Amino acid sequence: MSDVSLPSAAAPADLPDVAPHAPALARQIRRLAALPEAPWLHGEVGRRLADKLVPIRIEPAHWVDWSAFLGAGAEAVAARYPEARRWIMEPHAALFERSLAAWQAGQSSPWWRRWRQASPPVSQADAPRPDGWPADGVQMVWANMTLHASADVPALLAHWHSLLDVGGFLMCSGLGPDTATELRGVYRALGWPLPTVDFIDMHDLGDELVQAGFQDPVMDMERLTLTWPDATAMLAELRTWGGNVAVGRHAGLRTPRWRERLLQALEAHCRRPDGRLGLTVELVYGHALKPLPRPKLAAETRVSLDDMKRMVRHGHDRT
Repeated sequence: MSDVSLPSAAAPADLPDVAPHAPALARQIRRLAALPEAPWLHGEVGRRLADKLVPIRIEPAHWVDWSAFLGAGAEAVAARYPEARRWIMEPHAALFERSLAAWQAGQSSPWWRRWRQASPPVSQADAPRPDGWPADGVQMVWANMTLHASADVPALLAHWHSLLDVGGFLMCSGLGPDTATELRGVYRALGWPLPTVDFIDMHDLGDELVQAGFQDPVMDMERLTLTWPDATAMLAELRTWGGNVAVGRHAGLRTPRWRERLLQALEAHCRRPDGRLGLTVELVYGHALKPLPRPKLAAETRVSLDDMKRMVRHGHDRT
């Protein structure tokens, strides 16, 4: 499954078998960046995540489209916030190149005309902020299908938090732990290691959001059942989502004989009453706010200059 987080420096020996392996994630991202278009599932989840924007009263002036190429949510967000300025941030050089090319090709799109500028609003996550970046940060970070298989979820959430202005909000989604239960059952029956990493539970995600400094997290989940006519079509679709990047995955390349055994097992164990092969997909959604900084009081309390400016400015906004 795909990863769009900043890679961790932890060595495989320090990680459980179901944790993502950072070098494997990097290789996978390079492969996914070469897809002709974003996966169908990502676009569908993006539309569902955009539906959750309807009751939100905050109207962003600026928003970050995190991992924009694979996230496939630009049009859905633009329909909700047509006047907001979109900033594209990609966590990997290969994805940056795809998003930059897409932005350049889409300059004639109506929802970009308002923000025509000399320098593209596209950057890598670890690069300096692009020209015109709002001094206090953006009002929304949109991160569709980016939570699963993250090499370091706490670091990723902290990075998103740093991009937001006080009062801004995060919208994120990813695969949950019940995803591919049928495939996991097949691998167990064959005595193979798990075929996926350990996806984050929505309750654990809520705890991580609070630890990262977010406030009032709202978590949601839903399960879908996707079907295919045969095992070959299923595996082809799954490959567009990503692949097995778990530390404890099979070492080395698999043989054609191994693949044929997998296809036969999928045909036998995943066949539904309607004759199609089915797979469960659990989707996890998260929404949270960035609150006003609240320094801990002590005999001596230190506050960064930026946080002090924000507290003074937002204090004035309330009067």
